[in-house]
Amino acid sequence: MLSLKRDKKEEEDGGGNPFNNLEKSTVLQEARTFNETPINPRKCGNILTKVLYIINQGESIGQTEATEAFFAMTKLFQSKDPILRRLVYLGIKEMSKIAQDVIIVTSSLMKDMTGKEDQFRGPAIRALCSVTDHSMLQSIERYMKQAIVDKVPAVSSAALVSALHLGKGSQEVIKRWVNEAQEAVNSDNVMVQFHALGLLYHIRKTDKLAVNKLVSKFSKQSLKSPYAYCLLIRIAAKLIEEEDAGSESPMFDFIESCLRHKSEMVIYEAAHAIVQLKNTTAKDLAPAVSVLQLFCSSPKPTLRFAAVRTLNKVAIKHPAAVTACNLDLENLITDVNRSIATLAITTLLKTGNESSVDRLMKQISTFMSEISDEFKIVVVQAIRSLCSKFPRKHNVLMTFLAQMLRDEGGFDYKKEIVDCIITTIEDNVEAKEAGLAHLCEFIEDCEHTVLATKILHLLGREGPRTPSPSKYIRFIYNRVILENAAVRAAAVSAIAKFGAHCDDLLNSCVVLLERCQLDTDDEVRDRATFYVNVLKQKQKALSSAYILNGLQVSVVGLERALHQYTLEPSEAPFDLKSVPLATQPIAEQKVRDVPGEVPSSKPTQDKVAASRQDVYQEQLAQVPELANLGALFKSSSPVEVTESETEYYVQCIKHTFNNYIVFQFDCTNTLNDQQLERVTVEMEPAEGFEVIKYIPCPLLTYNKPGTTYTLVRLPSEPTQVTGTFACVLKFLVKDCDPQTGEPDEDGYDDEYVLEDVEVSVADHVQKVMKPNFAASWEEVGPENELEDTYALSNMSTLEEAITNIIQYIGLQPCERSDKVPEGKSAHTLYLAGVFRGGHDALVRAKLALDTSGVTMQLTVRSTDPHVSEVLATAVA
Repeated sequence: MLSLKRDKKEEEDGGGNPFNNLEKSTVLQEARTFNETPINPRKCGNILTKVLYIINQGESIGQTEATEAFFAMTKLFQSKDPILRRLVYLGIKEMSKIAQDVIIVTSSLMKDMTGKEDQFRGPAIRALCSVTDHSMLQSIERYMKQAIVDKVPAVSSAALVSALHLGKGSQEVIKRWVNEAQEAVNSDNVMVQFHALGLLYHIRKTDKLAVNKLVSKFSKQSLKSPYAYCLLIRIAAKLIEEEDAGSESPMFDFIESCLRHKSEMVIYEAAHAIVQLKNTTAKDLAPAVSVLQLFCSSPKPTLRFAAVRTLNKVAIKHPAAVTACNLDLENLITDVNRSIATLAITTLLKTGNESSVDRLMKQISTFMSEISDEFKIVVVQAIRSLCSKFPRKHNVLMTFLAQMLRDEGGFDYKKEIVDCIITTIEDNVEAKEAGLAHLCEFIEDCEHTVLATKILHLLGREGPRTPSPSKYIRFIYNRVILENAAVRAAAVSAIAKFGAHCDDLLNSCVVLLERCQLDTDDEVRDRATFYVNVLKQKQKALSSAYILNGLQVSVVGLERALHQYTLEPSEAPFDLKSVPLATQPIAEQKVRDVPGEVPSSKPTQDKVAASRQDVYQEQLAQVPELANLGALFKSSSPVEVTESETEYYVQCIKHTFNNYIVFQFDCTNTLNDQQLERVTVEMEPAEGFEVIKYIPCPLLTYNKPGTTYTLVRLPSEPTQVTGTFACVLKFLVKDCDPQTGEPDEDGYDDEYVLEDVEVSVADHVQKVMKPNFAASWEEVGPENELEDTYALSNMSTLEEAITNIIQYIGLQPCERSDKVPEGKSAHTLYLAGVFRGGHDALVRAKLALDTSGVTMQLTVRSTDPHVSEVLATAVA
């Protein structure tokens, strides 16, 4: 009794795990006990458990000590104790990955595998298959075949699962076990049937026709195992996806028939499979949604959770299909399981209509305090989509979000709310003032520096353009008085933006900034001094360039240009136009955009991330013929000029300099019996362009990429910037041995025609974000303004017109003008950037939709008249 009390007390104190403080060396020392005779089963079992615990905790055991422990463990085969023996099998499986000469236990395991003790046979098979070398597999093949059809379910299952694992390295041997596997499928045991079907699928999975026959055959049979049915459903769904078939597929009929199965597991698996298929319509989804609706009122929490989670996913693509379940979902809001309640709420937010928003917000508020931050974030994300879906409900939603901001919560939760409010402000003009007011209240008591600086940046950008900007300055200046250095610096920048944009607030802002010049922090003082000097000059152009829009140059490029300037002393002042513009850092770029992938936005602590363009500049500088072309203005994204399946795969990247374009061709030779030498891409230049030099790739071996360059001089006529280039890949071919890669001594010239390469207006402009487009528009002025009207009759929507205009001109949309408000038939698009040579370029496109298509009034402003002409004619 005392012992039990002590154990209970230890458990309450958190000391219930007897293996918590094990030392590897001590345990391995204890393992020598295995060599003692007679064997003490209980003591040896305890030590073996310790060894297994250490291995499973990720502790690394050296090969020598593992081998020593393994050989000591083999002595335990002398014991007939069932618990110890099963621990030995587990030990063999774990140690086989570390120790040497584990094959020595093969005969003992085969003896147990074919023995009369059924409880030893299954584990012995698993252990044997973990130590058997693939070259020795044939020696146990006969025993494995017998085990697969054994009448003892545990033995049969062990053999089938082991065969599945062995098949990864010995597919040919396992294929010979098909007949036994088919016999096992007829077993009365549900697990044996499931494992046998899994093995059959694994053997045939590379043969699509055989897999089709497998599903057709067993879908017509009455399988007893619900697990086997679930596997069949998954295989059928995979076949439908691979064939890109829809509900017309006979496989779909089988899945739908499983919705009427007696097992809840099979019914759910079928419903889940149907909603996951890509090409399903609302009609196809209806039976699956009906089943999930029934599960929503199930007394089993697992079924309710599975149903509501699946409906949540359906609501993303087909909200109308889930609307019928809204009443059942509303009943789940009060579910004792908070995971189910959260999913029900977020699903309702996706499927509800505008009139139900107020009621839903009331229901959510009753349980928000009871759930964790993780679930609260899910709710906020659902509210964000609701804000964009029902913009007229911004007041209700904003008030709810503001209340959530005032509640307790961690950084991630508060950040999600702030991001939601900011997105709503940017997407909905009517929500701006309410949103800014809520954020102003939040920063009064915000303990997160990152969020405070983010909100101050937003206030500096949006506040000056509200009807009464002065009311925000008090909140901003409070931060200068009360907060840490990082927040004070952000507040100084925000005040400067009010002064630069609002003439009537200029003097007041200068006074506030002069006070900040006495700050204890260097960054705050430097910013204040800089802004005071710029504002006191009272020049709109300076305020726009240095405060409202700021310098947008590559930091890495600026550092390189300044270093170069110091190496070559000159009387001429440093020209900022020689510095490349800022582009997206490599850390934030997505290579061949992966769906759902989110780019990293964590700032580097010790070094500024290099952009793709900075890397290309460095790469081109290593080529002697291209080292003196000046600063790289722009690099395009890779464009395929061959099909990816052809014998030579080629991608082209266009690098634009002030007077030249370098065409970089990345080539891959996919033929293992050829080696290419002196590889070039010869180009037929468009009118006005001139090919200066070809820089060959000396060698292109099998599957190893190589690069060749073509240097082209741009036309002297400043308005001639576009053209089409015919391209031919030329090379010397040397046949080679596919096995060794050894080439013949003699070769022959050959060529391969590539797709044409286009040079467009977009290749001559770099995107630049102008947070305050109006200030930039006034700064550039009307001197080189060009205006024209176009009828875009081949475009049926404003969204389509905007997408095409951005694509043709290649400039950056500003102030989220690329988003068209719902229900609008007229819209204005603002675009900004820099043309090759450092000339600012701004475009204002007023679009109107009518029955004949889209009419566009295009106005272009630039610091160079030729640039205005090029951009004005880009869409024509």
